[in-house]
Amino acid sequence: MAADEVRYERVGAAAVLTIDRPERRNAIDGPTAERLARAYEAFAADDGARVLVVTGAGGVSFCAGADLKAIETFAPRLVDPGGPLGFTRRIPAKPAIAAIDGWCLAGGLELALWCDLRIATDTSTLGFPERRFGVPLVDGGTQRLPRIVGLGRALDLILTGRLVGAREALALGLVGEVVGPGAHLDRALAIADGLAAFPQETMLADRRAAYDGLGLPLADGLAVEARNGATTFADAAAGAARFAAGEGRGGAGAGV
Repeated sequence: MAADEVRYERVGAAAVLTIDRPERRNAIDGPTAERLARAYEAFAADDGARVLVVTGAGGVSFCAGADLKAIETFAPRLVDPGGPLGFTRRIPAKPAIAAIDGWCLAGGLELALWCDLRIATDTSTLGFPERRFGVPLVDGGTQRLPRIVGLGRALDLILTGRLVGAREALALGLVGEVVGPGAHLDRALAIADGLAAFPQETMLADRRAAYDGLGLPLADGLAVEARNGATTFADAAAGAARFAAGEGRGGAGAGV
């Protein structure tokens, strides 16, 4: 495997993880998955890297999933706790954004679903076409997609294997934003900069509460939120003082 098939680089407070196998539509074989796993570990261990941006090189594909021409290289990874594509059976240690351009298929869509946020260009196409060949979803797709778009919409995509364009994906809630050609990475980095500028302890506590409370009865979820909120009281008090002093009035600075 060429050394640059997986690139990991810091861009300010963001870490950009790029799959660079355009001749295979950025499909991932076993060795590539190993490199992705190592890149993720580097991100998780780097306190200065506050957001991970995952993207694909070449302008044709975000990721076409597992490289079915090298399927034998995945045998050892099927029981790997990190997941066949490297880290898809973990919850991201910090916020992650998928910057999607072109094909986002099969395990590639599962990789995008692993991220907290998804940005897609208006020419992107997403779906699970492996349904036609009896290849299962094993990188979290059956669990994450229903949590993102609801069970009915998820089953539509999982069972039929149909492909959806970026605008339909936006309407389904599958992606959060659609941008023009080539603007996906810049937009993802702009969002990453905004997230990195927020008080981190509170943002990460709220994110953790959302993940930990998912699927719990409401009362239990509220208890999770209360515990997480209690750990950030000092930051909350400091932020309230800034607002009381006049900062952020009229919604100034809201959103990224």
